[in-house]
Amino acid sequence: MRTRWRYGLDGFCLLAIGLYALNRWVVLPHLGSGFMRNYFNDLLLIPAALPWVLWAQRRLGWREHDGRPTGSEIGLHLIVWSLLCEVAGPHLVAHAVGDWRDVLAYTTGATVAGVWWHWNSGFPRVTRIRGSNKVDPYIQS
Repeated sequence: MRTRWRYGLDGFCLLAIGLYALNRWVVLPHLGSGFMRNYFNDLLLIPAALPWVLWAQRRLGWREHDGRPTGSEIGLHLIVWSLLCEVAGPHLVAHAVGDWRDVLAYTTGATVAGVWWHWNSGFPRVTRIRGSNKVDPYIQS
């Protein structure tokens, strides 16, 4: 049986989106905390956005499976978004400022999301594909 990841309907993604909305429209107007204002939403970038990007890539045929994000997918998007937001962004948007601590927050969020996505509900056992030496981590035995 092939396991199917729920993309944007994944519980951790929905939690990240909810926390972003709560922070943006409830906490920030009433609390001027530096962490909540500058870094909290950055922690949520990968957990909230990556599932939707992977869903779009799947629909476009750029992603070949419906499994949970792989470490390389998480890492690639972390690098691309860090470069876009913290290197290119300040050159393209007048009020944007590059900050290495934002990259640290993106990385922390990506790490937590990766652990959640792979171990929260039990990592599927790796199973050999019948008649092959290949291994498919998305088939549970």
